Amino acid sequence: MLRDNQQFNESIKSNSAFLDELRQKMPEFFTATKYDEEGNIIESSAFDNDKFQQALKEHNIDELSSGYRLDFIGKNYAKKQAGERPTTVIVPDNDHNQKEENINSKNLFFTGDNLEVLRHLQQNYANSVDFIYIDPPYNTGSDGFVYPDKFEYSDDQLKDMFALNDDELKRLKSIQGKATHSAWLTFMYPRLYLAKKVLKDTGVIFVSIDDNEQANLKLLMDEVFGEGSFVQEISWRRTDNQPNIGQVAKVKEYILVYGKNISSLVYGRLPLSESALKEYRYEDAYAVKFRRGILLDKTRGRHSYPVKTKSGKILTGPWMVTEEKLKEMDSKGEIYWTTGGDELPYSKIYLKDNKGAIPNDFWGIEYGTNQRASLEVESLLGKRLFDFPKPTTLIKRTLNLGTKPNSIVLDFFAGSSTTADAVMQLNAEDGGNRQYIMCTLPEPTFTVNSDGKEVPTKGGEAAYKAGYRSIDEISRERIIRAANKIKEENPLLTESQDFGFKHYRVVPPTQETLEKIDYDDQLQLDLFDDMIDTFSSEKLGVAGNADGFDTILHTYLAKDNYKFDVPLQMKDFAGIQLPYVNNQRIYLIANNWRAENTRALVNAIGKNELVVQTIVVYGYTLEMESLRELEIALNQLENKVNLQVRY
Repeated sequence: MLRDNQQFNESIKSNSAFLDELRQKMPEFFTATKYDEEGNIIESSAFDNDKFQQALKEHNIDELSSGYRLDFIGKNYAKKQAGERPTTVIVPDNDHNQKEENINSKNLFFTGDNLEVLRHLQQNYANSVDFIYIDPPYNTGSDGFVYPDKFEYSDDQLKDMFALNDDELKRLKSIQGKATHSAWLTFMYPRLYLAKKVLKDTGVIFVSIDDNEQANLKLLMDEVFGEGSFVQEISWRRTDNQPNIGQVAKVKEYILVYGKNISSLVYGRLPLSESALKEYRYEDAYAVKFRRGILLDKTRGRHSYPVKTKSGKILTGPWMVTEEKLKEMDSKGEIYWTTGGDELPYSKIYLKDNKGAIPNDFWGIEYGTNQRASLEVESLLGKRLFDFPKPTTLIKRTLNLGTKPNSIVLDFFAGSSTTADAVMQLNAEDGGNRQYIMCTLPEPTFTVNSDGKEVPTKGGEAAYKAGYRSIDEISRERIIRAANKIKEENPLLTESQDFGFKHYRVVPPTQETLEKIDYDDQLQLDLFDDMIDTFSSEKLGVAGNADGFDTILHTYLAKDNYKFDVPLQMKDFAGIQLPYVNNQRIYLIANNWRAENTRALVNAIGKNELVVQTIVVYGYTLEMESLRELEIALNQLENKVNLQVRY
């Protein structure tokens, strides 16, 4: 599980993720992998650059010489991070998840490092998300952003990985614990890269930012998503009042919008404004609302022909439509004639046919402001616990543009969970069933000083005094209270809407566990008979009452492309119960597995009591002899069963 990923990460280079993506899209430019008789790789597939260059020459690419790219200290390290696998485990919050309102929910909330969460989601949510909104740190120097103060590798490993000399290593390490542009870009690159991979081809991402990193973010988004995938840059007036300080009053922020595949993107429309709705003040004989459309226009009209009014007056144009079209519209009752004064025909533009307003790139205070958002959170939680939350009205507008009623919505900088609140509100308004995935750090609201006393953090005093130990607690509480408020206001929605969520913590193993998983797997595996319990929530130091089995299973489910609501049954094999997932896969996560358990398992498969394609073995708890017995017994079956042993 973890050691396999650690070993994989050691082999990752800065271009590994790109080559892997290229291999999937254009396998014809890679040599075949060669194996020996025992199935070991003796020569890995490699990119055939000569063949690729030849393909380019056919299109005269040699004639192109101009271009530019974004470079920054730490870029190669960021690209390496984008290709690495998770080194954390997924711990379910059983206390929360087993509650009636949550047990069947498809909404997800992850507490943990969003880079690790995105690594986990690469499997079970790859190409699955319709919409992403994020409000990342703005790197203003006052928003608490600093690049993590340590790299995951030693100096020697970094030198070897990136072919660095001492000066280059020093420059790379200079971004540690800093809030520089390079540090911010190194932080954002792998997160955006992985976010793109979970988006559907029809998906869209909205990213909030201010002046400090707007230019860099635009270049970074161009690199990750492609310059041609740019949709729009929205300027949003974020404040009700204009501050009278500094040389320029800063009243706006930006939202950059990109599609995963611009040719597949279906960009939505915004709901009509009050003033626009008032224009539909007419009704036809069937009580269908419409507004008038001009048919006779001396400036824009291009067609001249006589038309007799109801009173016999002759109008000659110029008309906006041909004579044939006008007659067709009149025969269908699509012409509205004014009476009294000048008799003129107008087309009927029906409200029912309006798909909404085309969005412009300036959104004013009608879409909400930071001040109103703070009051919104305060009304739910009783105190103003966040300085600059986003208003739900703003996020709902982005959802209008980028989602459909059954879309999956991701926000991996969840903060106060405005996005989850907005999703629930929009579902209540249009009857949709959008699902959300939230992720935020368990950022503490306090620090501990030298004498062991807890001291509230800057900006965290109100939250600490209110009893919140970390920001993610506030985020989850906001969702719960927002859901209750919507249910109170819309009692008929209780049965049809999903107001719960499943909560998971993404947690690194303890140092003791890390030391154990470094052992060679040829050692006696029964030395590690506690390697299940070591992943319990108690041993990992988090709440939730998950045992080690729960943690290992959920981590494996994500790895194997299963959503967490996948059908699962517990099957008994001579006294040991194992999960049987999606009627095809068994996870052997158990202590004290013996020959009688193997016989019961293999007999069930052999007698066709179970259809099993794959058995995944948690290798640390199976003695070598038991593992060999299982391999031999499975080989004797008529139907081939794939056996995977993981560490």
